[in-house]
Amino acid sequence: MPSSVIDHFSYDTKTKALKITFLTGMVYEYKNVPQKIFDMFRVSGSKGRYFNDQIKGSYKFKKLKAE
Repeated sequence: MPSSVIDHFSYDTKTKALKITFLTGMVYEYKNVPQKIFDMFRVSGSKGRYFNDQIKGSYKFKKLKAE
């Protein structure tokens, strides 16, 4: 299901880094995100809601260059 806020995302299993590109073009990398959290995010029906409830505010992040 398409998200109203998230354009696309990727996950690096070695570094546990979750990279999210928002529809605004802003890109953020969240650090030390467990595989289980990524798996649940990937299959969630509402990516924005899951992001707000489980990721935002729970993991350190850095803002990357906008795409």
